[in-house]
Amino acid sequence: MKKNIAIIMGGYSSEFKISLISGNVVYNFLDKEKFNLFRIHIFKNKWVYVDDNDNEIPIDRNDFSIPLNDSIIKFHCIFNAIHGSPGEDGLMQAYFELLGIKHTSCNFYQAALTFNKRDLLSVLKPYGIKSAPSYYLNLGDELNETEIINKVKLPCFVKANKSGSSYGITKVYKAEDLKSAIETAYKEDDEIIIEGYLEGTEVSVGVLKIKGETTVFPITEIVSENDFFDYQAKYEGKSQEITPARINAEQLEKVTIASKKIYDVLKMTGFSRSEFIFIGNEPYLLEMNTTPGLTTESILPQQAKAAGIELGMLFELAIDEALS
Repeated sequence: MKKNIAIIMGGYSSEFKISLISGNVVYNFLDKEKFNLFRIHIFKNKWVYVDDNDNEIPIDRNDFSIPLNDSIIKFHCIFNAIHGSPGEDGLMQAYFELLGIKHTSCNFYQAALTFNKRDLLSVLKPYGIKSAPSYYLNLGDELNETEIINKVKLPCFVKANKSGSSYGITKVYKAEDLKSAIETAYKEDDEIIIEGYLEGTEVSVGVLKIKGETTVFPITEIVSENDFFDYQAKYEGKSQEITPARINAEQLEKVTIASKKIYDVLKMTGFSRSEFIFIGNEPYLLEMNTTPGLTTESILPQQAKAAGIELGMLFELAIDEALS
């Protein structure tokens, strides 16, 4: 019997447009001979099933079902393509776990933890995962610019703590620009992380558990045409993404070990994509994404292709793992 698969997309954050693209790529590439596919838009004002003619039918949130053609459609598995809240911060995961519905992302605790950059780096530090010097601020905290600069030095990055796609991030070179960068980050989140600048090769590492085995995909080197890997670099072609990365054997071994270690220590499931910068041969973790971009141009699909895995099969592997 064909499985009913709901592909959730959209979300409540600034990333909703990218999520819609990712979700539609999943819908277009999954094998419709194997699965009954349903596109589900999740927005603050509506949760709806969208058919091929763009007709919308509201979701019954009591059990995440659809009333369709005098029957009720329930789902064997949810394919999560929501970047940001509520698909990447644990809210949807907790909801589906309460309902007992399988889903392709990690569990709610891991989602909430990895979505919070500050908490993630703090949890991983005792396991030997290196990261940049950092300073934390919450909305309403007193601003001591001298203390911040003494801690992280200049240049530094000011980031929204819980945000993706490089929204709310500024590279600060001069002390007089720090305050405006903090104000920009607060527009995305009420928590901020300020990190020292690490100069080195940046790489992105995709991981997926396949048939129970933690699998690291070929690694991608990021060469941004902009000052850093910002929104334009990620989504508007202002970067080179080179797979496999031009790194030496020691760097490859260390970042592979670190990526598997992070995935396994956190008891992850589903996709993850972690960003590192090398200082010498040592990888320093920047962040981890648990619902990475899945467009045809996105990094994880590029890595899968380099591993000989076509898009449709990549998505199918995630569903198989969730159902298992």
